[in-house]
Amino acid sequence: MRGDLLEQPDSHLVIGVSDTFDTASPYIATSSVQGQFLQRVYGNDIAKLDEDIETQLATATPIGTIAGKLGKSVRYPLGTTIALRSNARRYFLVAYTLMDAKSTASTTTDGVWNSLSELWKVVRSESNGGRVCIPMIGGGQSKLSPVLPSVDSVRFIALSFILASRTQKVCDELVIVAPPKQYDALDHLEIQAFLNSLRPSR
Repeated sequence: MRGDLLEQPDSHLVIGVSDTFDTASPYIATSSVQGQFLQRVYGNDIAKLDEDIETQLATATPIGTIAGKLGKSVRYPLGTTIALRSNARRYFLVAYTLMDAKSTASTTTDGVWNSLSELWKVVRSESNGGRVCIPMIGGGQSKLSPVLPSVDSVRFIALSFILASRTQKVCDELVIVAPPKQYDALDHLEIQAFLNSLRPSR
């Protein structure tokens, strides 16, 4: 879908984060989906966002710390997913990038795939079957663009979701949302052909 992720009505939203769940600039770009989430959903109230994140992470087990890192330094496993609530809406924050001591984020295709698998488990239990919107992944701070360009990002998300749904329903509808410039650059015929190939044969 061509549009703004944070303006999607009647939908739960997926927000990609790092394994340290950093929230503040300069560790998080203000132009990123996560940066926009802080500004537009939390009104730049970092303290409130951090409080909500820490509450949800209380049941998660850290796997270590990053020595010498500014900002947050406690690491959680890739795929750690928390659901922040706003009335009936859920914001699913999924850790799919690794931060280093210089607060540089990176990930791998394996890391993204495993993170998506963990995300669907939480969506399945928290979304009540509702519509879920997710941004394309792999660009920006994750440094995956050369390996996972936009069209492959769509394929990656779709395949992961469909395989998870074959085991057990995840939600009624998943929508991949891309900003206009990114959306217009996609090969839509190629994507549609790929999606058609995933339909079960009769």
